[in-house]
Amino acid sequence: MYKVKVFVTLKESVLDPQGNAVKNSLHALTYNEVNDVRIGKYMELTLEKGDFDINERIKELCEKLLANTVIEDYSYEVEEVIPS
Repeated sequence: MYKVKVFVTLKESVLDPQGNAVKNSLHALTYNEVNDVRIGKYMELTLEKGDFDINERIKELCEKLLANTVIEDYSYEVEEVIPS
């Protein structure tokens, strides 16, 4: 069994109005050391082992559904786990 952590973020060239709103709110609370905020998504998937390459399968899942690759980048971490 695999536990996969997927991180999806906007590409650097894409404006992030939600991140700007959070940054402005932090500045209003006097956390002026915050230079930039980018908002993203985090997902955890649990996959059964199968007759497939895990990295290719995760790339397929991300590119078909989990991330909009036109405006978003993704990365992931795979951990093999033993079911209890």
